[in-house]
Amino acid sequence: MIDAHCHVDFKEFNRTRDQVMHRAQKKVKAIINSGASLGGNRRTLKLAQDYPGFLFPALGFHPHYAHKTEKSVIEDVLKEIKSNLHRAVALGETGLDFHNLNSEEIRKKQEKLFRIFLDIASEEEMPLVVHARDAEKKALEMSREFEGIPKIIFHCYGGDLETAQQIMDEGHLISLSTLVCFSTHHQELARELPLSHLLTETDSPYLSPFKGKVNEPSFVEETVKTIANLKLMDVEEVASITEKNAQEVFRI
Repeated sequence: MIDAHCHVDFKEFNRTRDQVMHRAQKKVKAIINSGASLGGNRRTLKLAQDYPGFLFPALGFHPHYAHKTEKSVIEDVLKEIKSNLHRAVALGETGLDFHNLNSEEIRKKQEKLFRIFLDIASEEEMPLVVHARDAEKKALEMSREFEGIPKIIFHCYGGDLETAQQIMDEGHLISLSTLVCFSTHHQELARELPLSHLLTETDSPYLSPFKGKVNEPSFVEETVKTIANLKLMDVEEVASITEKNAQEVFRI
């Protein structure tokens, strides 16, 4: 199994990181750690050095920060990302988050930054990890303006089936998180979407399948088990197919 999206660099793991990583190494083949800020990207690159061949970095900037970060800081983020692309397996996470967002100004700032990442992914021919919350159709629509992006991973996907099918029809991937363990909507997605275009993730430290516990990469097993149960398939087969999908898209 592979955890295609997590944040073990976050402060929630500061006291337990060694144990969390040890449990992950016993359970999964690899994890993709997504940088979400300037500091997050730096921590992610450091973790990739600490866990070579196991933790692979994606470098990005979360849309939540797009409107409240000074232009100079965003420029520093982009400069550092470009200088470390050779160490990354993907760009992201980046994208759009329109959840409970009524401000057109903030939307435009998110779209402007997302377009910059789309352009870099196109120019560098790198996979792009996209956060699109209540903005799945818009993110897909914007991505169509850019050629050369090998694959887009719609991480922690929670949109509708129709948009998911369009994403897959264009050759991109849907990543299902541990939300599938307790969300009926995500369970419907898991039942209906083909394994050929699915990845599995935790989005640690968020979305824990266990009440009262911080989510962690080893819990991706719960995502795999739930998908297998919903599809009436063997757990080993789901693990094998989704692992292969991740290996191919991230080239690991």
